[in-house]
Amino acid sequence: MLYGMRGIRAFQRRILSFYEKKGRDLPWRKTTDPYKILVSEIMLQQTQVDRVIPYYERWIKRWPTAKALSRASKEDVLKLWMGLGYNSRALRLWEASQMLSKGFPQTYEELIRIKGIGPYTASAILAFSFNEEIAVVDTNIRRVLIHELGLKETISSDHLKRIALSCVPKGKSRIWHNALMDYGAMQATARKTNIKSLSQQGKFGGSDREVRGWVLRRMLEGGNIDKKEVKKRFQKKDIKKILEKMRRDGLIGEKL
Repeated sequence: MLYGMRGIRAFQRRILSFYEKKGRDLPWRKTTDPYKILVSEIMLQQTQVDRVIPYYERWIKRWPTAKALSRASKEDVLKLWMGLGYNSRALRLWEASQMLSKGFPQTYEELIRIKGIGPYTASAILAFSFNEEIAVVDTNIRRVLIHELGLKETISSDHLKRIALSCVPKGKSRIWHNALMDYGAMQATARKTNIKSLSQQGKFGGSDREVRGWVLRRMLEGGNIDKKEVKKRFQKKDIKKILEKMRRDGLIGEKL
């Protein structure tokens, strides 16, 4: 293992120097508004940055505050999200806005009480909105820490978070975590490091996600649709199971 105070300082210099020269210019980095950070974090889950940017900008233009989003209809929210994938994220964000319309919590304990905000998202909001010295560990950051500090890929999440926290430069949590993400996305990539992600996203074609997306698009476009039509189009899929999951997620009603 290469960490220790001297190793950590060298690590910090390397990451921050890279960010100063090659850091990405992303719209959510131009704000510290916790609502806008929340929107970006939910959109970025399992979705590439380039795909998120136009959706983020349209979303913020349409609903610039949690209060504005809380007044939107479920249908309008899903329509704007359509094409970004994992549509239940849109509903989680919309549901969270109902609780955030009167103000935004500023502690980890309060944030994770909000429906739709989990431990990682809460940590990200605290770092990027409030510059709090907290460990934010996503796939990119995990890979950077393992590669740059000579850690084992089998390291536990709790142990890695403790190491991650010890590396956060005092007073620079926001810029540090942005720098780590960019270093992982551009320099210490999965291909270069050969470090595997803890979770792998499967192909869209032929997946349950394809069925869900098709059903939701047809419904939002106002087309008539029934279970027989879905089964005919996706003959190899367990349509009953998929539709039941969509109902539980609040994406469709009981009629289909």
